[in-house]
Amino acid sequence: MDQDVIELDRLQGEYKAAVEEWIAAIKREEDLASVAHDIAEVDRWEQASFDEDAIRSKVKAAKKAYEDALREKFFGF
Repeated sequence: MDQDVIELDRLQGEYKAAVEEWIAAIKREEDLASVAHDIAEVDRWEQASFDEDAIRSKVKAAKKAYEDALREKFFGF
């Protein structure tokens, strides 16, 4: 198999895994938005929001790496 294809498959897999992790983080945040109205729950909900944002940044970085590799393969830049 062509090394470029192997690398693209790897980058695509990393992107897809990051998206799945992000989806799970969004669901955790959503679940925490539906619990008791006490300060401890609000703190957990707020932390879930920070966690989701960090994972979103990971998704964006994985997407950029994959897109950059595709551009290099197809357009040479």
